[in-house]
Amino acid sequence: MVRKNRVAFVLLAIFFGALGVHNFYAGYIKKGVIQCCLTVLTFFLASPIVWVWAVVEACHIDRDSDDIAFT
Repeated sequence: MVRKNRVAFVLLAIFFGALGVHNFYAGYIKKGVIQCCLTVLTFFLASPIVWVWAVVEACHIDRDSDDIAFT
């Protein structure tokens, strides 16, 4: 398994968090799809809420979906 970079995860959450890109990067596909669908299906009206969700995740998640710590 490839270890993921913590800085990349946080930057993806900050800049593309409303689309769930950071979750796809970390292997959390289901959460990424939910965040992307919430943003796109509401025509980006829910994007501020999803973005806050992404930033909170970036602060709390320290492992990817394979339970490997970020470097």
